[in-house]
Amino acid sequence: MAELLDQDAIDDALTARAGWSGDPARLTRSIEFADFLTAVEFVGRLAPRCEDLDHHPDLDLRWRRVDVSLTTHSAGGVTAKDVELAGVVDEVAAGLPLAGG
Repeated sequence: MAELLDQDAIDDALTARAGWSGDPARLTRSIEFADFLTAVEFVGRLAPRCEDLDHHPDLDLRWRRVDVSLTTHSAGGVTAKDVELAGVVDEVAAGLPLAGG
């Protein structure tokens, strides 16, 4: 089973991840894209990357905003897999137009 991260480890990991917050239960980020179709495209681009990692986020799509929540359900909280997936989320989002951008 994957090792759970404590708050200090989470805080350290998130210093390089703009827009993320977290606690030992989950990491979260809200991303507002330029429009609805771009938000849907983000989900479509992210999904195969998650399959490759065999680690899947909880996503909530509302108009042009996607709320991302990461936790390792089998471990009962945040693990290194969630920090890795946060990086993938950032990478995919960076390739798409954001609101106000």
